[in-house]
Amino acid sequence: MNDIRQIAPGVVRIPTGISNAYLVGSSKQWVLIDTGTDHAKTIIEAAEERFGDTSPEVIYLTHGHFDHSGSAATLSDYWNVPVLAHPLELPFLDGRASYPPPDPTVGGFMSQMIRIVPIKKVNLGGRLRAMPARRLPGLNGWDVVHTPGHTPGHVSFFRRADRALIAGDAFTTINQDRFIGMITKRSEVCRPPAYYTIDWDDAQESVRKLASLRPNLLAAGHGEPMSGRPALDGLRELAEDIQAPDHGRYVSQPVVSDEDGVAYVPPPAPDPVKRAATGFALGGGALGMAIYLRRKRQRSNWERYAA
Repeated sequence: MNDIRQIAPGVVRIPTGISNAYLVGSSKQWVLIDTGTDHAKTIIEAAEERFGDTSPEVIYLTHGHFDHSGSAATLSDYWNVPVLAHPLELPFLDGRASYPPPDPTVGGFMSQMIRIVPIKKVNLGGRLRAMPARRLPGLNGWDVVHTPGHTPGHVSFFRRADRALIAGDAFTTINQDRFIGMITKRSEVCRPPAYYTIDWDDAQESVRKLASLRPNLLAAGHGEPMSGRPALDGLRELAEDIQAPDHGRYVSQPVVSDEDGVAYVPPPAPDPVKRAATGFALGGGALGMAIYLRRKRQRSNWERYAA
């Protein structure tokens, strides 16, 4: 638990594998924002160390992707508290709908890794509630900011008193496109995870909206928290020059969604990696068959000779 630390008054960051969760508040009143994949034990231990046996008011989700909501059901049951998400996220969290598939054709390191990551559907059932637009339970002094693009109902949380921003996947503070960036964990403000972003116009506008708040602390869903001038300048520079990938399934056409889930998903983009893998498999199969037939002929000839 050495990486668990306070990053702003009343804000504690908990690394949960590839993503982050955040404890916000004090022992009198606190909430959890995002839950990681399968990190309930880590989060419970961190909360008990900081707040004792006090339960959170609620659990908030910036969005419903499995790396942010995967422990939500376990934690909701453990503390007997509801899980709140934006209304447009609800169909992806109550079993009615699945998110559009990730798009590895956008390129970059993590987009290739997502090919081998099992995508789990989340169903929180009766634990789930719609997040109010104002007067957030347990989050006095914080505003919720709708930041769609990565998902339809993605939200961020902003505290005006000290300009602290919990941004989910509206952007990252690690370069997921480069292997070296993932290994070194060098802090830099980057676009949202490209392989899962389904509307790039909305995603770009959301980054600009958050940059206009001039946040002093960036607590993203992926990467180390950043503060001060590097944070402010990094987000401003991203807002001025955020680029969609050069190609990809959702680059030229966004996903269309509504309160019931997905209404339209663009067709898959050409996938050179899959095509190469298919060609390799077919070539390997043909080679294997040729070897088999050759050995069969050799065996048949030997048997005739022996007779």
